[in-house]
Amino acid sequence: MPEFTVVIPARNEAKYLPTTLRALEGQTRGPAQVIVVDNGSRDDTAAVARAWGAEVLPCPDRGVARARQLGLDAARTDWVATTDADSTPVPEWLERLDAATPGRVGLYGPMRFSGVSPALVKLSEVSYSAFLHVCRVLDKPNLGGANMAYSRRAAQLAGGYPLDVEAYEDVILGQALARLGDVAYVPGALVETSGRRLDQGLVPFLLQQYRNITGRTRGYFGDDRVPEPAPGPAGDRPDPARDSG
Repeated sequence: MPEFTVVIPARNEAKYLPTTLRALEGQTRGPAQVIVVDNGSRDDTAAVARAWGAEVLPCPDRGVARARQLGLDAARTDWVATTDADSTPVPEWLERLDAATPGRVGLYGPMRFSGVSPALVKLSEVSYSAFLHVCRVLDKPNLGGANMAYSRRAAQLAGGYPLDVEAYEDVILGQALARLGDVAYVPGALVETSGRRLDQGLVPFLLQQYRNITGRTRGYFGDDRVPEPAPGPAGDRPDPARDSG
């Protein structure tokens, strides 16, 4: 029975992160290691993560792929599971993933929005499951970083995350894993993710997802939820080293 490291990339996620870490604390199959990679936050993300007992790794170079790769490199277990700082795995998440590991190099599961209307919760779950099914039929598995797991060794053999993309790094790694061995969908390993992605409306969200899966990922993480510090007067410029932690 393999042990899991859970890797969570986070940038300015002090508001949402406690819910994610609380969900990991309540797992029926607890993780051996929880790593929060602080991707240049300007809020209390790192302090919140430490307060919950997570290992915090600073990653001042912006980019979710870099953050995920740093977590992969620091993992000490045979398997790595990833989720996002605004996502909530169900209590059986790691237990269900663990049961599916034999003979596999990668795993992924369903997702749905939380904090939105019941109708939209259901719609998001059904539509995402249908999308994943189509991807499986086309032999192009779509592993999302909010709900995936993989053999650490296999991920290293696959070359890890691509560092030259702004998004879609999770899917690229997942498809590289599928070329190495068996990648399986685990229906019971559900993760709920924040509905904040719908703040600008459903149509802009869908358009962004389309741009993402077609490789046009520039600007995907344009909203950091914490404003950049205002420029000071001459001779009083913000200190990047101070602001990155």
